[in-house]
Amino acid sequence: MKVCLISSTGGHFDELIRVIPAVEEHDYFLITEQTKSRKMQPPHRKIHFLMQQERKNALFFLIFLMNIVKSFYLYVLERPKVIITTGAGATYPFCLIGKVFGAKLIYIESYAKIYSSSATGRLMYKISDEFFIQWETLQESYPNAKYKGALF
Repeated sequence: MKVCLISSTGGHFDELIRVIPAVEEHDYFLITEQTKSRKMQPPHRKIHFLMQQERKNALFFLIFLMNIVKSFYLYVLERPKVIITTGAGATYPFCLIGKVFGAKLIYIESYAKIYSSSATGRLMYKISDEFFIQWETLQESYPNAKYKGALF
């Protein structure tokens, strides 16, 4: 079974890395944002990069469109059966494309979200096959979410 682990950079990526032990026995690959500081590439595993997508950037819309095109390309190239994501915005197009093509989608809400939902979480809650929260206090925001503890 092929598994995609996808997240934006920073804390979302740090959380995603903690999921690797759960998928090590499968054929998995990573997708994250390319940043000036990102030089990490785990040995023996594939990693693909999207452009870093920041809403305050004047070129946000253009970068967003380019990431949609690249997401489609990466989905067709890899064809994962399962997509696991910790967000944020740059991941949504890939997840939506995967969902349209029948991939199972698992979303893990950010550890930083204790009392309120994230923008990405609200979008993913509608399309995810499995939705996990890391704080029980979010159960009110996401009534059908599963709480299994925190990644950290």
